[in-house]
Amino acid sequence: MNRQRDSERRLRTALQQHARALVTNLGRVAEFACDAGDGSSRMDLTWITGRVALGGGIWTAEHMAEISCTGITHIIDMQIEFDDTPLAEPFGIDVLWNPTDDDFQPKEPELFQRGVEFALQALEREDAKVFIHCAAGVHRAAMMMLALLCSQGWDLEGAMKTISSKRPVVDFAEVYVNSVERFLQQQVKAAN
Repeated sequence: MNRQRDSERRLRTALQQHARALVTNLGRVAEFACDAGDGSSRMDLTWITGRVALGGGIWTAEHMAEISCTGITHIIDMQIEFDDTPLAEPFGIDVLWNPTDDDFQPKEPELFQRGVEFALQALEREDAKVFIHCAAGVHRAAMMMLALLCSQGWDLEGAMKTISSKRPVVDFAEVYVNSVERFLQQQVKAAN
C-alpha cells in the first residue's frame, strides 16, 4: 500500500512540474504564434460571422497561442476527446467544454442551451469573439453554430447555407439538424 502511495505521489509531483513548465513556456510560444500581427491564423478556423468562427481541434499550446492572436476570447469545445480549458487559461480565454460524442444519435436540448447561453453572454461584450470547434469542425461544431445562429434570429435554411458556403466541409447530418430543431422548439415554448 505504501509503495502505491509513493508511486502516486511521485507521479502527481512530476505532473505538477510538467504543468508549471508548460505555463512558463506559453509566453514564449505566444511570441512566435503572433508573428503575422494581422490576427490571421494557420489554425483550422473559418469565420462564419465577424465575431463567431467554426473549426477543428486546438490540441496544443502553440495552437492555443494562435487562437489567442486572432482575438478569440471564448471557446465552445464540442469534442469529447479533449478539454481545452487548461490550454486556454494562460491566455485568459474562457472555455465551455461541452463534450459531445459524434455518434449520429439525437442530442438533448440542454447541450445546445449550454452553448448558446455561453456564446450569447460572451457576445454581449463588444470585444468578444467566439470559436466553436470539435475535432474536425464538420459535425458537432457545425450543429452548435447552427443552434447559435438560429437563436440569434437566423432561419434554419439560411443559417445552414451561410455556414456551408463559408466552410464547405461541414456536414449537416439529419439527426443533428433534427436535434437543433427540437432545441429551437423548446426555446419558443419557454419564451411563451
